[in-house]
Amino acid sequence: MRVKYSSVIHNKYIIENLCTHCHRDDVNDWNNNIKRDEDNPSMSLSNPFLQRLNELYQSFIKFDATQCDRIKRYRNIEPESALFLAMQVRIQQSKKILEIGTSTGYSTLWLADAAKVTSAKVTTLEIDEQRTLQAKHYAKELQVDDVIDFWVGDAKVFLEQNQHKNYQEKYDFILLDAERDAYLDYWVYLQDMIQQKGGVLIVDNVISHAAEVKTFISEVKNDPRFMTTTLSIGAGLFIITFKND
Repeated sequence: MRVKYSSVIHNKYIIENLCTHCHRDDVNDWNNNIKRDEDNPSMSLSNPFLQRLNELYQSFIKFDATQCDRIKRYRNIEPESALFLAMQVRIQQSKKILEIGTSTGYSTLWLADAAKVTSAKVTTLEIDEQRTLQAKHYAKELQVDDVIDFWVGDAKVFLEQNQHKNYQEKYDFILLDAERDAYLDYWVYLQDMIQQKGGVLIVDNVISHAAEVKTFISEVKNDPRFMTTTLSIGAGLFIITFKND
């Protein structure tokens, strides 16, 4: 079930009617919060921000419905999964975030909004330059572009380059949402890029496309250094972190 984020936006009429037993000052506080959101659309998870995210998501799925070729579809992450990721960034207080598979930037926007709260930086990888341009446009519109580093090209090239650096970059939060037949190749590098203390790698679509990620998941589970779990959120999220034994 997809979350309709417009349904969670505060409504002045509803608040006033639900608060018939509340003190008038409480109602005024709610109304002031609504006004503050409207005046500050760049505030984290403000009403205008969530409304725009919902509009973008609806436009993306409408576009996908017109495409017979899977590769031409945007295939953005589900809203409930994006919300979970944004919560995890806040809980973890992530500082360095890596996203593999920008597409048109829906998940990137969620991550970037959370990154502004935790003073983090998001590096996002996408092979399609046109989709990156779209994502950049939305990020600028929603005023989160200052925390995003867009990288265009083959993700494997980025991962290989990182491995050959004198100082290999580590990330405390990694989202893998790309072409699933490349996951085993990516894992060769990603396992060394997860921050050992508290770092996490989250993989999308592991329930909806279970057969396509079966070998990858088996490979990870057979590595005694890691602990894993699968969450029935959205299309299925596979969570990987170090045991730190």
